[in-house]
Amino acid sequence: MHHNIHEHPLFQMHELAKLAKELVPFSQCRFMRRDVTPACKIAHDSLHPDGRSIDECFERIEELNAWLALYNIEVIPRYQALLDEIVGTMRAQIEREQPGIFRVNGFVFITVPPSVTPFHIDRENNLWLQLHGRKTLNVWDHRDRSIVPAEAVEDFIVSQSLRKVRYKEEFRPLSHEFNAHPGDGVYFPSTSPHMTSSDTAWTSPGDRVSISVGVTFYTSATRNTARIHQVNRVLRRCGLSPAYPGDSSALDALKAPMGRLVGAARASIVSRIGPAARFKLATAPPPGSY
Repeated sequence: MHHNIHEHPLFQMHELAKLAKELVPFSQCRFMRRDVTPACKIAHDSLHPDGRSIDECFERIEELNAWLALYNIEVIPRYQALLDEIVGTMRAQIEREQPGIFRVNGFVFITVPPSVTPFHIDRENNLWLQLHGRKTLNVWDHRDRSIVPAEAVEDFIVSQSLRKVRYKEEFRPLSHEFNAHPGDGVYFPSTSPHMTSSDTAWTSPGDRVSISVGVTFYTSATRNTARIHQVNRVLRRCGLSPAYPGDSSALDALKAPMGRLVGAARASIVSRIGPAARFKLATAPPPGSY
């Protein structure tokens, strides 16, 4: 798809620098190491690896080869309004297939090539928009179980674990590859495997920064799928081999209401246990599943 969001005042570098400082109290301005590969685990830290301040990162971004991620920009009201506006332009097309859009989030990625965002999947549907510079986005079919097995998707939805989501170089030819320039965008649905990269060959001094934004959201379909995964996890632990969401509409219709109860029960257990972070991470139900 094509867009003009890259021209919006709130997505210019000086405004993003201001946004980054506003996100610091929320621990939502993150940094990534430079030595990552497509097969690495995604690890964004709230502190710069060299102890740099936000101001210094933006002032010397090309010199420092900075890699910043601004998470959940919707916590800042002016950006929440902008994200809602962006989704609004696509709402009619999206809701023909997936009605009931809710919980719109935004993630801005500011990088200096060479950079890599490792192979992973997300729970949300994603409108991925290139704002400045160039970037390559590789996306795989979310229904292709040879790329990410059914149990790996279930494990991620239910337990928030990407441990079984593994990249292999032989996957690359099976992807849809988009060489994105400012004004280019890609829509891909929940649990679509994807990764990004940028190359120094595309840059010149004074114009080395690549900026993209992921505008993500849930729908009634992603919520029902999460609920079905909840039930499948219970059935699997009982020694059964349940049908994957989408394999049987009749079974899905039975599982979804049960999954709502399972998710709510797990959420209640977590709230009663207290602040044990490790247990909470492993058992928190996926967003929108209850």
